[in-house]
Amino acid sequence: MTVEPIRNKAKIRQMYYYLNGKDPKYGLLFKFGLNTGLRISDILPIKVKDIYTNNGHFREYLILKERKTGKEKKIKINEALKKEIKKYMKIKNLTQEDYFFSSKKGGHIGRVQSYRILREAAEAAGIENFGTHSLRKTWGYWTYKMSRHNIGLIMDTFNHSSQRITLRYIGINQDQKDELYSLVQF
Repeated sequence: MTVEPIRNKAKIRQMYYYLNGKDPKYGLLFKFGLNTGLRISDILPIKVKDIYTNNGHFREYLILKERKTGKEKKIKINEALKKEIKKYMKIKNLTQEDYFFSSKKGGHIGRVQSYRILREAAEAAGIENFGTHSLRKTWGYWTYKMSRHNIGLIMDTFNHSSQRITLRYIGINQDQKDELYSLVQF
């Protein structure tokens, strides 16, 4: 099964409300993936100090080293994610050293746990072909649409070697094929 981006904004909202209702930590995790395009393995270990300065202001950039590539990633946190983080910080009493996505066992939640909870929400929203990469793919898909098809920047953000790889990754090729099948009908 190839995981797909979430192409329906109503389904995105459904999934968010389901996750946030279960635990605001999962709502934030979902929003983090949708608003940054990061891999789940790069989101889970994020600490408060990665986002906030010591005096409680947002850092200009979230800077991290990607686990898969070892490359440094610099992300400007958008207003939608800032709003979600502020809301979360009001609920939790976190220190600079705390993980945003802490586990009851200590440390941060793992990939398997995050997959399980995200998958449960996807099923509740009626989303098929969902995996943790769906968040990253959804960011790419909607960024591609909203940026008037600026595939070069998305390709660079994902560290892909070709536009073809990026288009396939974010599901645009499939959308175009689906459109072809509806053009001719006998």
